[in-house]
Amino acid sequence: MSDYLDSLFSLSGKTALVAGGAGAIGRVLARALAASGARVAVHDYDQERLDDVKRLFEGDKLDLLTFNADLTDASACRALVDQASQSLGGLDILVNSQGVNRRKRIDAVTPEDFDAILAVNLRSVYFLGQAAHPHFKARGGGKIVNVSSLSAKHAFNTISVYAASKAGVSQLTKAQAREWVDDNIQVNAIEPGFVKTEFTRPLWDDAYRGEWFRRFIPAGRLANPDDLIGAVLLLASRASAYITGQAITVDGGVLSGATWEEPER
Repeated sequence: MSDYLDSLFSLSGKTALVAGGAGAIGRVLARALAASGARVAVHDYDQERLDDVKRLFEGDKLDLLTFNADLTDASACRALVDQASQSLGGLDILVNSQGVNRRKRIDAVTPEDFDAILAVNLRSVYFLGQAAHPHFKARGGGKIVNVSSLSAKHAFNTISVYAASKAGVSQLTKAQAREWVDDNIQVNAIEPGFVKTEFTRPLWDDAYRGEWFRRFIPAGRLANPDDLIGAVLLLASRASAYITGQAITVDGGVLSGATWEEPER
């Protein structure tokens, strides 16, 4: 029985492309996929960050391929998938962890802000999935894990465009899952809550906000990138063969409800 359970989550012999894989979340997920047996390719737009991830993998004695590309160009999305698949010897798993944000109130958002955020957060996810589909179909199936956000369900001020883009990712996940179910392709998403990274530093690197997070999040802390590994390995592995079109919210209990503020007694 233990061998069967181990095989459910094993990625031995599988290949994976992690878009945005040199970011704080992407690199953690890429390492987890590799440690579970997959051969991994990491994409990022920043070559210095790719070089840093390469050294990280070498230190762990894990194999890694890296690709630099600007995914705001739809043709670059297809080229990335094709190059990664050719270099890896096929493609079994796509993780979309790329993301950008510009924190502004709605009245201050410009058309350029809107287009820049949507181009990375939603458009690239759409066209990477489109490009990956024939590669998965040729191999008899595949897995897509889209990194959405708690903000797809729970809105906050100053991130209206980001929230809209991530809501689009969560809904796109359902559409991809439904259209590609006959090709044995499972498409799911994770919706992380507040994750402590450089990307979110403007939110948590403040004494007042730090205390607010402690009170607002039932778990009493922000997530670490490592807290996302379990959900992603489930969705990337054979263990999720009957799970598709779902979004797993990893938020420390934020959406579970709230606690009454008790008066002083």
